[in-house]
Amino acid sequence: MIKFAIPKGSIEEATYRFIEQAWFALHGRGRSYRVRVNDPEIQMKILRPQEIPTFVSNGLYDIGITGRDWVAETSADVKTMLDLEYGWVRLVYAIPKSSNYNSLAEMLSDYSTSGRTLRVSTEYLNLASRYIMGNGEYRRLYGDEEPMIITPWWSKGSNRRVQIILSFGATEAKPPEDTDAIIDITETGTTLEQNNLKPIESIMESTAVLIANRDSLKDARKREKIYDVLTLLKGVVDSRKKLHIFANVRAENLQELLRSLPALKRPTVSPLSEEGWYAVNTVIGKDEFVKILPTLRRLAQGLVVHEPRQILALEEIRRDEGNGIY
Repeated sequence: MIKFAIPKGSIEEATYRFIEQAWFALHGRGRSYRVRVNDPEIQMKILRPQEIPTFVSNGLYDIGITGRDWVAETSADVKTMLDLEYGWVRLVYAIPKSSNYNSLAEMLSDYSTSGRTLRVSTEYLNLASRYIMGNGEYRRLYGDEEPMIITPWWSKGSNRRVQIILSFGATEAKPPEDTDAIIDITETGTTLEQNNLKPIESIMESTAVLIANRDSLKDARKREKIYDVLTLLKGVVDSRKKLHIFANVRAENLQELLRSLPALKRPTVSPLSEEGWYAVNTVIGKDEFVKILPTLRRLAQGLVVHEPRQILALEEIRRDEGNGIY
């Protein structure tokens, strides 16, 4: 049995769809935090994405799906197995539109000169502290002194002139009355716009990732199951970039078509029941399809296009596992 944590919140529905595309049937979703999956060797539970990196690192769960941002925020000692390439967001430093600043450095300099305290609201306390301390103007003004981080339970850091205040949500509503700036995630920028905020610096980009406990990967039985899950999830990632095409072509056009046709290895070619005709099927990148469409229109006599549910690159996974990439 392996324990698998999946995220509640903004990427919850996308995660359900992703897992179901990987041939896992989910039962009880929307009614319980314990989702049943059609694999008796997997125990699945829904948790907040903020919690998952720490829980996986501490061995409470063997694998989990969370945001890359929360792995960075918690500094969890986990193995990032796979970028799942959904749930894209950007972590930004944003201020009210009425402010004339163009950078954090400008704000730090002006607030220091005028003797004001710069207050930043965020859920990402550690990322915010590291980001602000990494700013050249901050180092010039305050050296290695840490910004004060303030929560309802504790405070740490000695620099009261720059304060990072824990937000419990609705972070974009804090300025200008409660804080001067925020550090928060945005996908389209619409929520910032609606709250009269503008991003002036980008801190990092984040997507959903599959993470694993390092000790679980050393356990032979658990490792096998983790790699089963990895294989199926990677199959979904790869399939979303590909198309499976079938074409009928006359014998005299076959070689010219094959010369221009991409494939995972080589296209499959089969003779049709009618002499002088062949069926060609192959898997190509979605971005390649438009490029080769003129050739297909010229040489092929029939074309069927499918979006594959999964593409399992088994040889690639075995090779990467042997090289320690996963």
